[in-house]
Amino acid sequence: MSRDPSQLPPTAGVAERKPLTPAAQRALAEAEARRQAAAAEAKAMPREYQGPTGPEPTRYGDWERKGIASDF
Repeated sequence: MSRDPSQLPPTAGVAERKPLTPAAQRALAEAEARRQAAAAEAKAMPREYQGPTGPEPTRYGDWERKGIASDF
């Protein structure tokens, strides 16, 4: 016999979370502060002419020209 989901309490099937330790709360606050600082310092990248299309090749470790890929 299956139970109707509309009859279940709202928290049914959701595991209760343990309270965070002070160290974990501090780590989350520090991470959020770093994200906000990085977003505040972010600059728009200058437009590149005749460069590669798609993701930045130096970030992903390969370069492709005319169908030939080279790793570096």
